Amino acid sequence: MGRLFGTDGVRGVANADLTAEMALGLSVAAAHVLAEAGSFEGHRPTAVVGRDPRASGEFLEAAVVAGLASAGVDVLKVGVLPTPAVAYLTGVLGADLGVMLSASHNAMPDNGVKFLARGGHKLDDELEERIETVYDSHRHGEPWERPTGAGVGRVRSYGEGFDQYVAHLIAVLPNRLDGLKIVLDEAHGAAARVSPEAFSRAGAEVITIGASPDGLNINDGCGSTHLGLLKAAVVEHGAALGIAHDGDADRCLAVDHTGEEVDGDQIMAVLALAMKERGALRADTVVATVMSNLGFKLALEREGLRLVQTAVGDRYVLEAMKQHGYALGGEQSGHVIILDHATTGDGTLTGLMLAAQVASSGRSLRELAAVMERLPQVLINVPDVDRSRVSTSADLASAVADAERELGETGRVLLRPSGTEPLVRVMVEAADIDQARSVAGRLADAVKSALG
Repeated sequence: MGRLFGTDGVRGVANADLTAEMALGLSVAAAHVLAEAGSFEGHRPTAVVGRDPRASGEFLEAAVVAGLASAGVDVLKVGVLPTPAVAYLTGVLGADLGVMLSASHNAMPDNGVKFLARGGHKLDDELEERIETVYDSHRHGEPWERPTGAGVGRVRSYGEGFDQYVAHLIAVLPNRLDGLKIVLDEAHGAAARVSPEAFSRAGAEVITIGASPDGLNINDGCGSTHLGLLKAAVVEHGAALGIAHDGDADRCLAVDHTGEEVDGDQIMAVLALAMKERGALRADTVVATVMSNLGFKLALEREGLRLVQTAVGDRYVLEAMKQHGYALGGEQSGHVIILDHATTGDGTLTGLMLAAQVASSGRSLRELAAVMERLPQVLINVPDVDRSRVSTSADLASAVADAERELGETGRVLLRPSGTEPLVRVMVEAADIDQARSVAGRLADAVKSALG
């Protein structure tokens, strides 16, 4: 069996790759692994289970609940809520386990299962690996002790989670949003009720698009991966800004009043300065991945702030934040983690905090985002090469050194071997787009020559 868990749970085409049997089996395995790790010691275990609106989430939820209850875990079904809401409720309700059914920004046929540990944090890699091992052994007939009678898990719906989560979002806002007209694109996803409710309670005049999920239309031409509708709606309604979420609302991208995109790097730059003003940016440090635009790093340095960079993936950002106690981190794609108030990327919280800074500063989002200039970025995929030799080829190292000398302080080079394909990604940033293209082209040729 190949590895099931990716960087964000188990994903695949629902009822083909990710079946009801798999969801049930993984849930049983997760319950056993956490029990063995001592997470349930001395008490009857409880799990919080939520999902996004995908049609397949209905049968997958049933399978997960059946698996957990059959393993002796009581289940609170919170229904359709964002991933960060399930994480928050897992923590605040003192649950031993959280389960979110979603494939995030993926198209509707996909779905996924994500497990959260006590406190609402992502599981460690070793626990995920252990779950896979136990799941596989059960699949091949290894017996397990099944509770009976009063030992089986009990299941109930927990509708209070919606209000608890919205109240939490409002409570952590530094100021209200009165006077702001905001367009929200909910991607026909998990935040279709939560996000408009939170922005409205915070005082904003809210216009929604993509807020009518029917189980089939999630992420369909809308949301954070398709900003065209939001850009048009912001301009049409004369709104101060627009906010876009993905299917499970753990990310946020924005649009200013002119219809221009404000990406995750720019959002973090705005929030970093706001948090520094409030004394909430611990160690004056922000965490981001190596794919963040160089303009972000230069903007932070100009403001006396520090950038710590990690491997690509919000889980690595979160690991660095937790290890060193940093308060803000995220990705260019809009996964922004505000660790004082969330254990994962939270698109609604991020959007609220961004709008709060617009409201309190009296400045437009366009003005605020101008603190950072996005440098032109060119990405070239070089296929059919030996990606394993990227870090050991002397010829390639020499070509990279030449490129870095040419670009100086206002440019950057990044070579990334693909994790799944025989290709290397060449990324070049420069102050001038023509220079970026020229350097990227030469480096792509060097990759072919050295690794082909």
